[in-house]
Amino acid sequence: MYENMKNKTILVTGAGAGIGNDLCKQLAEAGANVVAVARSSEQLKELRSFNSSIKTFQVDLKDWSQVRQTLANVPALDGLVNNAGIAIIRPFTELTEQDFDDTFDVNIKAVFNVTQTVLPKLKENSSVVMVSSLAASRSFDGHAVYSATKAAVDSLTRSLALELGPRKIRVNSVNPTVVLTKMGRDNWSDPAKAGPLLAHIPQRRFCEVQEVVDAIVFLLSDKSSFVNGHHLNLEGGYSVS
Repeated sequence: MYENMKNKTILVTGAGAGIGNDLCKQLAEAGANVVAVARSSEQLKELRSFNSSIKTFQVDLKDWSQVRQTLANVPALDGLVNNAGIAIIRPFTELTEQDFDDTFDVNIKAVFNVTQTVLPKLKENSSVVMVSSLAASRSFDGHAVYSATKAAVDSLTRSLALELGPRKIRVNSVNPTVVLTKMGRDNWSDPAKAGPLLAHIPQRRFCEVQEVVDAIVFLLSDKSSFVNGHHLNLEGGYSVS
């Protein structure tokens, strides 16, 4: 799969940390032309230090106009990865209007805006990958707003697969359970919290960052050329338990 990435131009949002950061680095090492989008100038500087070929754009994805102005300057693209997202996990009764607005602004409104903005730059036979979540189709305590946004991402994925398919643009999502990024490890290190969820995963472990990156690259690559409108669950069998 990674050999298919050589000389392809891929834009990744949420490139500053976690899955997006690892994805950018591995794509660059595979010879892809990486366009990294993040809010933090320091994180983007670190990416450029890792590989000077990585092209970076600093933008706050919650700012509709700034996204449109900044990303209008991206080169022609072979792939787009809508990875940026936030998770505000609280009981439903404690969630605020600001929590609701912030989560929807980043997790779905920005995905819509970025995709619509760069659509004219997407080449024939390009691929769009949404980083969604198992929470789009399964309920987890404290995830009311987060789950609603990811369900919206899955719905947008299907709609765009239908609308953009005739233009030879594929749209799919990856839907992991807990991913062991630094944030994931910090949030799920308590056995009392992790145990009940792990008990529903036949493999009895959470998802590694590399496993998400590999799935994204598969969907970006020519190896998935007839995969369109799918949600690839990365959950160790949770859905069948």
